[in-house]
Amino acid sequence: MSKPVIKIENLSKLYRLGEISTGMLTNDINRWWQMNIRGKEDPYAKIGKVNDRTQNAVDGEYVYALKDINLEVHAGEVLGVIGKNGAGKSSLLKILSRVTAPTTGSVKLKGRLASLLEVGTGFHPEMTGRENIYMNGTIMGMRKWEIDNKLEEIVEFSGVAKYLDTPTKRYSSGMTVRLGFAVAAYLESEILVVDEVLAVGDAEFQKRAIGKMQEVSQGQGRTVLFVSHNMESIKRLCTSVSIFDNGQLSMMGPTLEGINQYLQKFHIEKNSWHKKDELNSEIGSSSEIDIHSVHIISNEVDEILTNLSIIEVEIKYSIKIKDDRFRFVFSLLNSEEIELFSASDFYLNTPKEVGNYSIAIKLPVFLLNKGKYIVRIRVDIPQTRVVVKSHDYVGFNIYHIVKDQIGVMTSLEPKGLIHIPVEWEMR
Repeated sequence: MSKPVIKIENLSKLYRLGEISTGMLTNDINRWWQMNIRGKEDPYAKIGKVNDRTQNAVDGEYVYALKDINLEVHAGEVLGVIGKNGAGKSSLLKILSRVTAPTTGSVKLKGRLASLLEVGTGFHPEMTGRENIYMNGTIMGMRKWEIDNKLEEIVEFSGVAKYLDTPTKRYSSGMTVRLGFAVAAYLESEILVVDEVLAVGDAEFQKRAIGKMQEVSQGQGRTVLFVSHNMESIKRLCTSVSIFDNGQLSMMGPTLEGINQYLQKFHIEKNSWHKKDELNSEIGSSSEIDIHSVHIISNEVDEILTNLSIIEVEIKYSIKIKDDRFRFVFSLLNSEEIELFSASDFYLNTPKEVGNYSIAIKLPVFLLNKGKYIVRIRVDIPQTRVVVKSHDYVGFNIYHIVKDQIGVMTSLEPKGLIHIPVEWEMR
């Protein structure tokens, strides 16, 4: 087997909660000496502490965002990196992209690396799209003539030709991510690292982006690391997957096997979520809006849901800063995290004043097939920014199809993502 283009050995990344220093100059100097000169672990880290967000954090504690990661990726491989929020995926990509340094361990890369970690990564807002293309290419080690040769393809793929000489601070988030992806994909680095930013683009762009990643991996032999919560995209694109859980690599193997293991381990079936029970303060919160609770309300006393059940999702929240542009975005996903549909309250006359509110969404359950479903919610200002990050709050299970809407008992297990009652007629 060929030598790996990415080799990670005993990689750990340690963060301190609360104060940054130890509180004593002698301890700070000792830590620096042990970690930077002797190459030892932080002597003030609590042994075995990992990034488990279900545990209470005490002021001054250390947590491992990543702990003892060993990983090899070969040329032409497309590695899917999956795990729940806070599992360590983005920390790994930031270390690979040299945004941050590891606490212990080593990372060896063979070739140039291009990364797209978030909207606008590496872009200077005061510079034009054209200037940012050349700046990014130069940072990646490209020559001017190499960038010149790729400029037309980058602009065509990103679809920002009309705004190429406009400062990127005037770009929408979708325009920015399209240009960022085009720069990373077309400037022929040996390694391409893509975080979840593709979710910002529209459906057509996502399809083109996945096609381009398949092209660069299969046709050009380049290596791709792809982080996504969309299991359908992971399934289509990746040759293997790695599962991260509380900062540790829990599984590395074939794509389908990894996806099945991930879904079985992390699938949400709780029908109620409360902010007060959530130890991670970032979930459901921002400086402008707090989501206090999310409940699934049904007419079933025993909570055995069928296609005839009546289901509502109730969201209780508070607005802390008035803004008429806020919108709630509701998404329903199946067990493979394929988005079945989404809806928002953007065109409704929902309150935007400071205060406490409750909103409910009625689900068209009669269209759902037997299976498990996830409710994902975010708050944003369209085409501008995310106010409260997406999170999978609750889930439910449709146990069986009782009967079609026309009253005929279903004798066979229906297939497909949804259940459409149809009427047959002999002619």
